[in-house]
Amino acid sequence: MRSCYDVKFWAIRPGKAKTKRTYEIRWKVGHVPHSRTLGNKAQADNFLSDLRQSARAGEAFDTDSGLPASMTMTARQERSWLQLCLAYVDMKWPSPAPKTRDSLTDALATVIPVVVSEPVPDGLEPGAIRDALRHSALAPGSRDLDRPPTVAAALRWLETTSLPVSEVGEPPHARAILDAISVRQDGRAASATTIARKRSVFANVLRYAVELEELTANPLDRLSWKPPKVSETVDRRVVVNPRQARELLTAVTYVGQQCRGPHARGQRLMALYACMYFAALRPGEAVALRRQDCYLPETGWGHLTVEKSRPEVNRRWTDTASAHEERGLKHRPATETRRVPIPPELVRILRGHGR
Repeated sequence: MRSCYDVKFWAIRPGKAKTKRTYEIRWKVGHVPHSRTLGNKAQADNFLSDLRQSARAGEAFDTDSGLPASMTMTARQERSWLQLCLAYVDMKWPSPAPKTRDSLTDALATVIPVVVSEPVPDGLEPGAIRDALRHSALAPGSRDLDRPPTVAAALRWLETTSLPVSEVGEPPHARAILDAISVRQDGRAASATTIARKRSVFANVLRYAVELEELTANPLDRLSWKPPKVSETVDRRVVVNPRQARELLTAVTYVGQQCRGPHARGQRLMALYACMYFAALRPGEAVALRRQDCYLPETGWGHLTVEKSRPEVNRRWTDTASAHEERGLKHRPATETRRVPIPPELVRILRGHGR
């Protein structure tokens, strides 16, 4: 950090955001230009006035942050990006499904280490930082568990180097996070679906910061970065065809051959995959299906009444310490059901499974 007394200011000008009106404050400390964009004209005027008053009072300005000593001390007392992300997780945790919690922590483990004040020290691998966040810091139930030395070291480094929330609102830092979510851990380009999912989490955390008045505006509104489009078209070449589906259903019956009967593992797998193929059930819906949910006539079409879902996920993300957590149907009210007609072939499979 270097100090400088040579400070120059420019008039406030309109920001570059396309979706809403913003105001950009520009100044230079020595030869280093700085800017900050705010979403309110009065806030922009007050911020520029504070900078001018500090310069008139003879305060030294930091060339890295562009702020005078008095405002730098205030910034250091702000909540860090790590602390904000943990608060966001605590706020969101009670309501999402376990798989959504898994997805949430996966995205935050990518965006948190990007905005830090120091490079990763020797001996601390990026993978160790990610694992420390995923397994020990983000999930509320894991924070009080004993931490191995490498995990403790990774979290101590993050706690001391994570930048203040206001700095994450600066375009360079926001863009750095967008760049990070665009690549996989092996350095190759991430899929459009992964990028969209992680960007959504990042944007929601920023909106939470605006809600708490820790940011004056969402920095993504003034960036010209666009995520790749997610394809909505199904590639028919990779979809199982009827012949392949029936061969699969036959093949899985041989799993666990030493155990015979309708409840052998192979027979249960056949019923599971048959429900997924013929009735288009999600895996969790098929697992939660009960005998009383099935109308299976001796001839003709039947139907299934789908009421619950029991998706399988790591126990870390559930509230019951079980690999399955019973929930309502996806994108529907908790008590709503849906009726699914099933063809005679699936009716015969389920009738045979239930004997």
